Amino acid sequence: MSVVAIGGFLLLVMAILLTGGVWIAMTLAIVGWVGMAVFTNIPPGVWGKNLFSAMWESSASWELAALPLFIWMGEILFRTRLSDQMFEGLAPWLNRVPGRLMHTTILGCGIFGSVSGSSAATCATIAKVALPELMRRGYNERLALGSLATAGTLGILIPPSITMVVYAVAADASIIRVFLAGFLPGLLLMVLFSGYIGWRALRHPEEVPPPEPPSSLAEKLRRSGSLIPCALLILFIVWVLIAGWATATECAAYGVLGSLGIAAWSRMLTVENFLSSLMSATRVSCMIMFILAGAAFLTKTMAFTGIPRELAEWVNGLGLSPYSLIAMLSVLYIILGTALDGISMIVLTSAVVLPMIQKAGFDLVWFGIFVVLLVEIAEVTPPVGFNLFVLQNMTGKDSNTIARAALPFFGCLLICIAIITVFPQTVTWFPDYVMGRPQ
Repeated sequence: MSVVAIGGFLLLVMAILLTGGVWIAMTLAIVGWVGMAVFTNIPPGVWGKNLFSAMWESSASWELAALPLFIWMGEILFRTRLSDQMFEGLAPWLNRVPGRLMHTTILGCGIFGSVSGSSAATCATIAKVALPELMRRGYNERLALGSLATAGTLGILIPPSITMVVYAVAADASIIRVFLAGFLPGLLLMVLFSGYIGWRALRHPEEVPPPEPPSSLAEKLRRSGSLIPCALLILFIVWVLIAGWATATECAAYGVLGSLGIAAWSRMLTVENFLSSLMSATRVSCMIMFILAGAAFLTKTMAFTGIPRELAEWVNGLGLSPYSLIAMLSVLYIILGTALDGISMIVLTSAVVLPMIQKAGFDLVWFGIFVVLLVEIAEVTPPVGFNLFVLQNMTGKDSNTIARAALPFFGCLLICIAIITVFPQTVTWFPDYVMGRPQ
């Protein structure tokens, strides 16, 4: 059977299970099991071993330990009402900006993404803090969900990023250069997201609450005083990470201790909200871990069927021009993103794709950022868009509803890809400036 037929059959099974209300993690595992049983020659006794090894490999990671810690940090900020203070402090400064506090989702994901390095942790943490407050203030829910789903992907574009590390190792490229190359595209993407929010607010003013009465500079500074503790905590976490004094996981632990300390200092920390924040963070973290395990098993199945490699070899055999090759690879990775996580997309295709890229004359550091942006698209592409699953489990909204809300921001991602393709200096200038051109 052709790889197209195999892939189509597996996607059909996945759609049927998700429509039938089967848990997301179970759906991914079942589709992986069906694919391994029907389309591979692996003995039945090995299927279970692959499932258990996938579950272990997807969760036994020191870097992944940062995820539940960052989620707990967000829960503490939310349940002790420190998030209220943060929004209260930001409100007067954004009062005259079209979209007003809706921009905090983009800014928060950008800042937090530079700390966590994880799309799921960024999306879950900022959603926990920002979404209830935006809904309470009367902002449009659809716009908020779409911005959170896509801006959460900044966690893998703004360094440090586990996805970037995996790519740099696969491409034998400098990890530092790949990290530095992500900063300007990350800022560009934040500007595009915020630009769309501002344009949308101007076109549909009913989707944002009316502006507050103008306030004096002294009043703005007084209301912003509540921002200082949380701002100092975020700046401290970013600084120790950039300075190399702590890993992302250690930074997450500092974030939890800092948020607990601020909550206690402001007399908002009680035994009740401490326990409720811990239990809620546990539930969200377990949900994400189970989805990761199911996705890891499905990835093993895809590797055994050979679908990613055969697709990459098919593209290689077309003999395309450089920019036609980039366009075809974009389509290829978007298709793979409907069934694979980002790291698996890179690992399973690098052996075939990277020689093609080098032969076409593209810089490997530039291609790394190009691939990361395509992985970001995969995070919000059904049926296996991971950020869609995170928000679905946090809000109860259907993942397809969230995907439709994210569609305009999906367009911003495509515009960013087009810009870095036409102007590759947006990626390569900063690492060349900091480290000099590679010899």
